[in-house]
Amino acid sequence: MKKHRIGAALAAAALLAAPVFAAPDSASVPTIAGASAALQAGEADRALSLLAELPQDGPDGAQAQNLVCRVRFTLEQWSAAARACAIAVRLEPQNSDYRLWFGRALGEEAGVASFFSAYSLGKRSREEFEAAVQLDPRNAAALSDLGEFYADAPGIVGGGTDKAEAVAAQLDRIDPARAAVLRGRIASDQKDYAAAERDFKAAVAVSRHPALQWSTLGSFYRHRQQWQQMEWAIHNCVAAATRDRAAGLAFFNGASVLVQAHREPALAAKMLEEYLAGPSLTEEGPAFVAHIWLAHLKMQLGDPAGARQDLIAAHALAGEYKPKEDSGA
Repeated sequence: MKKHRIGAALAAAALLAAPVFAAPDSASVPTIAGASAALQAGEADRALSLLAELPQDGPDGAQAQNLVCRVRFTLEQWSAAARACAIAVRLEPQNSDYRLWFGRALGEEAGVASFFSAYSLGKRSREEFEAAVQLDPRNAAALSDLGEFYADAPGIVGGGTDKAEAVAAQLDRIDPARAAVLRGRIASDQKDYAAAERDFKAAVAVSRHPALQWSTLGSFYRHRQQWQQMEWAIHNCVAAATRDRAAGLAFFNGASVLVQAHREPALAAKMLEEYLAGPSLTEEGPAFVAHIWLAHLKMQLGDPAGARQDLIAAHALAGEYKPKEDSGA
């Protein structure tokens, strides 16, 4: 879950000048469904408030803890996310999705840990991904994450190109677009960029929601600093997402590519506004992150008042979110 980091100074300056208020609470009775809906809408504070009032054990305990994990994940609170996911797995160890989310949280925690902690966390992350796939061999998201782990991780923690290729073969039968993306990542890691480009284009061709794969292709071009091709891919992403409202996340993902590349800020802002106004908000593209990116873009475009309003909106949704300093990555 790689995100663009807006400069903390921008956020802090605007928030000091802004009134702080909570997001409206439209649910009087806390429920799992209400907390899940709040998570998808990017209402992190409200989701955590609802989950805090639910029983922490019993039939809904594991589901509640998994939701806590996922909210903390959107807030980039990796250790807190891992702790909640560990409880969910302990309560319901045979749930493939709970093992997947635990693996994701451990993997992100490993990314910011010391060397020795990262080694242990990385092994545990792999074990959870493997358990998720063993419990449900048709869990495409778990297969994809496991394959990316194998492709990226060193052999000392269980990585390996041959293992990643075997997972891609499994994905061929379940989700050909994910299989093509995984092959693209394997090829890119091996510096076979021509093969990677072919694989990412193949993902566009076979996907039911090609807008999402256009953004992945755009990200590949960004890393390669192929700016003209990147912009071509993102413009195709916009066109495809406009035709497919179920692929609204592509607006968020495509805008992320432009933001990180410091290109076409007006288009990136428009894409984020389309995402926030559309019907497909999801935890994969947290609304509060979209508002923070919009604030950054509006400052660039000479709209400080608009930037301030987006920062207020972000803080109302997720007061605990602390954007890291912009690395320019």
